[in-house]
Amino acid sequence: MYELIRISGQAAYIDCPAKIGVYIADEGVYLIDSGGDRDAGRRARKVLDEQGWKLLGILVTHSNADHIGGCQYLQRQTGCRVFAPGIEAQFTRTPILEPSFLYGGFPPAALRHKFLLAAPCECEDVASPAFPKEVKVLPLPGHFFDMAGYLLPDGTAFIADCVSSTETLEKYGFPFIYDVAAYLNTLDALPGIGATMYVPSHAGACVDIAPLAEANRLHIERLTGLVEGLCAQPHTFEELLKLAFDSLGLELNFQQYVLVGSTLRSFLAYLLDAGRVSAVFEENRLIWRRAGV
Repeated sequence: MYELIRISGQAAYIDCPAKIGVYIADEGVYLIDSGGDRDAGRRARKVLDEQGWKLLGILVTHSNADHIGGCQYLQRQTGCRVFAPGIEAQFTRTPILEPSFLYGGFPPAALRHKFLLAAPCECEDVASPAFPKEVKVLPLPGHFFDMAGYLLPDGTAFIADCVSSTETLEKYGFPFIYDVAAYLNTLDALPGIGATMYVPSHAGACVDIAPLAEANRLHIERLTGLVEGLCAQPHTFEELLKLAFDSLGLELNFQQYVLVGSTLRSFLAYLLDAGRVSAVFEENRLIWRRAGV
């Protein structure tokens, strides 16, 4: 764990639960994301020190805590700049927004931990003049608000969380998705971004991303059918969440309640906008049912 894997003269990654990319520039290096916590940042810095590399900045793909948790430590230790796209920059500066968004209010203590709440740091938008201009920002919406990948000059693309390994999909059932329609569009666009190597955060690096993108698409289509099928009988959201967990053989806890719960709401919104389910209020309850039922 935290082994440096070289891809080319310009590209590498640190192998850890959420891969940390490395762009080797002339004056120093940029990290792509920073791992899940202070310890991840410390171990990433150790790798850089062993190579004699100066850390110039961190290019954040998105603001989930497992991707920005090491930013504060690295910024304080090295003075590096941190860049993130759009809304992700605000969440990186103010990370309480993540558990608050997921919970739908002020999060209880059970959700204010390092897996959902990173340490804050100073962060600039990727539009800043200080951002390395030779790196292409790849909009990859769907998993989170303004998630982006980064295409290096040598053709290596760090593509964050827009695909998961088939093992991860099978284990967790529902991957976290903010916008289902945007996520599917991103999967369609991945093979055409012009990369010579793709490095997802939670799957193996590969030359051809199309098979994995298709596997993720098929999984999302199965989940869409599952949610639509659960609405064959009228249910409240809480009832649907229980049925979803039961059908996948999963066990609910507080963290999964907000992560899968948020994703389930996104699927329901996707189906509602497509006219495949309806939502009505009955006796002060929001009831979901399949269209035509």
